[in-house]
Amino acid sequence: MLPHVESRDVAASVDKLLAKRGSALLSMKALIAAVREQTGTERSDADLAGLITKKAALLGLAVLSDLGGPDSGRPDLGRSPQDAGRKFS
Repeated sequence: MLPHVESRDVAASVDKLLAKRGSALLSMKALIAAVREQTGTERSDADLAGLITKKAALLGLAVLSDLGGPDSGRPDLGRSPQDAGRKFS
């Protein structure tokens, strides 16, 4: 199976978006949507969020992590205080 080849450089697109947005608090959902619109990438939300987070950290920008969580219909994978001492297999 051949690897997926993307039409545009996703990392360069993220760099341009972050530079354009400046120091304002940025929404992860909005950034992912903008990257998808500009590049047509089929990368997962998690993959794009990781790339955006790393690039934003290098630039010293804050990104609002508004993906997932208990209200989004996705499972909350964090441990509760009651589970802190339990081992999971």
